[in-house]
Amino acid sequence: MSAYDDIHRRSLADPVGFWAEAAAEIDWFKPWDKVLDDSRAPFFRWFAGGELNTCYNALDRHVAGGRADQVALIYDSPVTGTVQTFTFREMLDLVSRFAGALGRLGVSKGDRVVIYMPMVPQAVVAMLACARLGAIHSVVFGGFAPHELATRVNDATPKVVVSASCGIEGARVLPYKPLLDAALDLAIHKPAACVILQRPQVAATLVPGRDHDWDELAAAASPVDCVPVAATDPLYILYTSGTTGQPKGIVRDNGGHAVATNWTMQHFYTIEPGETMWAASDVGWQVGHSYITYGPMIHGSAGTLYEGKPVGTPDAGAFWRVISQHRIPVLFTAPTAFRAIKREDPDGELIRQYDLSHFRALFLAGERCDPDTLQWAETHLKVPVIDHWWQTETGWAIAGIPLGIERLPVKYGSTSKPMPGWNVQVLGADGHPAASGDEGALVMKLPMPPGAFMTLWNADQRCRDAYYEENPGFYTTGDSGFIDDEGYIFVMGRLDDVINVAGHRLSTGAMEEVLASHQSVAECAVIGVSDQMKGQLPVGFVVLKSGVSRQHEEIVKELIALVRERIGPVAAFKTALIVSRLPKTRSGKILRGTMHKIADSVEYNVPATIDDPAILDEIEAALKTAGYAAKA
Repeated sequence: MSAYDDIHRRSLADPVGFWAEAAAEIDWFKPWDKVLDDSRAPFFRWFAGGELNTCYNALDRHVAGGRADQVALIYDSPVTGTVQTFTFREMLDLVSRFAGALGRLGVSKGDRVVIYMPMVPQAVVAMLACARLGAIHSVVFGGFAPHELATRVNDATPKVVVSASCGIEGARVLPYKPLLDAALDLAIHKPAACVILQRPQVAATLVPGRDHDWDELAAAASPVDCVPVAATDPLYILYTSGTTGQPKGIVRDNGGHAVATNWTMQHFYTIEPGETMWAASDVGWQVGHSYITYGPMIHGSAGTLYEGKPVGTPDAGAFWRVISQHRIPVLFTAPTAFRAIKREDPDGELIRQYDLSHFRALFLAGERCDPDTLQWAETHLKVPVIDHWWQTETGWAIAGIPLGIERLPVKYGSTSKPMPGWNVQVLGADGHPAASGDEGALVMKLPMPPGAFMTLWNADQRCRDAYYEENPGFYTTGDSGFIDDEGYIFVMGRLDDVINVAGHRLSTGAMEEVLASHQSVAECAVIGVSDQMKGQLPVGFVVLKSGVSRQHEEIVKELIALVRERIGPVAAFKTALIVSRLPKTRSGKILRGTMHKIADSVEYNVPATIDDPAILDEIEAALKTAGYAAKA
């Protein structure tokens, strides 16, 4: 039996013993009474009766334990020309004082604080300060539209909002304060106070009596100690999109979260205490919570806060410069970032300009990774490239190659095998287990391991309906895929991305994989559009690599032939549209749902998370040329 098999089987056969051992790596103020509380299934709770403080585990214990002068956070901002490092001692001072400042504004254990910040160190300070007080933070991606921010304020009902005068998107300065003011005008709930970080690029106008200057407030505050909280108390609320348009407030606990993120740092990402991890995400997303702020520091490692882009700040060598300059051994980012880099530097010439001799692994997640992108990274970086699968709800990887346990063989197109604690299964349309290799709904047998979400904020019934009702005893991921006879998981896309062509259920993810394999294609997306005869037909959107000068008509013919050859005529793939770029969220996820609505002439709202709304006009024009989007 392999090391992986042994550990995974034990984690399912004896979850109480397995996670109790992992929890011994965390400092507890009071031991738990019960490792796993199953009294309110499907709302399982880990380490019931235990007390701890997440901020204490991230900062205080390391300062006391000899890591005070070790780097805890690296801030690298090519858009402002700033590089700063913060030791554990310095972070503890900043966080304990800002916690004192929040306390002066009335924030205490159980209160909510909305954090609407750019990628600056103060965002991390604010998160940890809330955790120190036992308050529940809800980070909203900086620059979200006022309506979206107001919706989250109404749901979380924060006592305080922490924000900044502006964010910087590439070369563009985006004032935040007007967006915040508009959101609070719209919101039914009115926070008692706002704290505003004044950045040099823009000076925000403060509302007397409500708004406070960050620097002035923190300077007048005294540091405060950590407040003990129950392991099952919420650490944060993180909103994710809901099918009804009402965002879902994912609730993460303190105890299970600390145990799981700490465990993954070494056993999955191979980061040792004292090393640096870089998750090239935003603090407003789940990856930023788990692996910029909490995971690295809880583990005694450094997190990396990067205020820049994979390309354009200044070029497609930006990632390699950061890795080289800060001696970063492991990078975690989205496949979209690598497709952007590959498009600008297809031969990897910029990679060779930097010393990456210390770099040992790349992890990709956030969306389906096409084999071509993964192989390109392998070829040019010459390190293991691990595609792994997880969700905002799970908080950490469901499946992948745990390099800290065993380097399993890579299967292109697969996110490898389930991580310890995750019992992943595939259910067919009848709700029964699917045969090996057959595609169906990917589900997790309950209970899920520590670190998975507890419920939805103030919405237990909505949580039941969304995740547990359809398949009792399981968490329904909403993803489709299959598991092969060696236990490898293939995530093919969201269940609503499976299209029905003349009675045949086909995966758009499989078609995307074929399109991405073409030598001229940088990235692509396939959606299903309504068709009177066949029910649905696939339409592909393709972005070409930089420097491709061949006739577009020739490339389109080759793409159609390629899908016909590899998937078959049953796919009825006859339309490939070449566009300059794809509409995406700021975290890099392709907005397939919005593209689908445009194609089917369905009314839609421009998503608040979109990085550039103008691209939707190009998508609509391309669809109209192809005979779709007639009424859009």
